[in-house]
Amino acid sequence: MKSRAIAELVFHMGRIATGEGLVEGLTAAQWAALRYFSQANRFSRTPSAFAAFHGTTRGTASQTIKSLENQAYLTRIRSEDDRRSVKFVLTEKAKDILANDPLEFLVRAADSLPPSVKDHFVNALQRMLGQVSQERGKPLFGTCTPCQYLESEDCSCEKKVTHVCGFTSETLLDEELDGVCINFIQGKENR
Repeated sequence: MKSRAIAELVFHMGRIATGEGLVEGLTAAQWAALRYFSQANRFSRTPSAFAAFHGTTRGTASQTIKSLENQAYLTRIRSEDDRRSVKFVLTEKAKDILANDPLEFLVRAADSLPPSVKDHFVNALQRMLGQVSQERGKPLFGTCTPCQYLESEDCSCEKKVTHVCGFTSETLLDEELDGVCINFIQGKENR
């Protein structure tokens, strides 16, 4: 019975969070896209990664992204390596509107939890999400810190730690470690 209650509470919280209708003139899908692109790392700012994260088709994701481009919330950047590939970045207008994100009431509710509860809650939700993603055949997104691909090397000459993504073989900046990534594979618990 408690498992059903947890599932219902998570689902209900999600419905409340996205059920506001038009806020700031944006739909729930557009807000989801803005949130995604504000959190996604440089490897995951693509239409297909957003579609996978949002659990929608590429066509629907492309329509949402195009509407945000038309409203000057997203800027399209073509890859220098592969001119067919594009990535999206938030404009200043998008960053400004995210200050009025209707999801902030959930963030404030999470902020009210004691730190030890937050840690357990994040780990429990990540575990649940991993199982649901696996059963539904969906990719599991996450951040670098708990990812199996995160490799760190201690550069003692400058006393700096260099981080490398083992999937892309690219160096990661410290500020990129918290970005949401499509190449994520759970390796260790969040800390």
